[in-house]
Amino acid sequence: MKTLTIDIRRAEPRDAEAIAETHEAAWLGAYSGIIPHRALLSMVNRRGSQWWANAIRNATSILVVDVGGEVVGYATLGRSRARQLAQEGEIYELYLRPEYQGIGLGSRLFKEARRRLAQHGLKGLVVWALEDNSNALSFYAGSGGKDIAEGVEVFENKALKKVGFIWD
Repeated sequence: MKTLTIDIRRAEPRDAEAIAETHEAAWLGAYSGIIPHRALLSMVNRRGSQWWANAIRNATSILVVDVGGEVVGYATLGRSRARQLAQEGEIYELYLRPEYQGIGLGSRLFKEARRRLAQHGLKGLVVWALEDNSNALSFYAGSGGKDIAEGVEVFENKALKKVGFIWD
């Protein structure tokens, strides 16, 4: 019997290619049909393994979900960009490969990201999700987030509403 390990850890340079592949699979799965196709492909293609390697080297806070030695998810986090909100921390991105969604790994990654933000002295949390991404809205509402803010992201002249969730 083989034991499969699940670890949530800080990203390392050797993870860059796997994060890029996870980013592509997760974004195409989450946003196809929501973000205009050309804009979505452009966003995915900008973030290849070299982009992620630079982000890791530049000390960007990136966590990965490692299942049996394979990176299947990631989160990026740091200080909130929404200065008008009282929450000091923000999870900028939290994504899993589609085949690993719905089995609790996202919740574990979310919990660890919150713990790391608090460990850095950042009180409260904000997360933004596109209003048309029903899976993300359900996930954050189910994780106790309060829907308190709205904004707009524009992709190829298409304005999409985004929702801000907070945790104190």
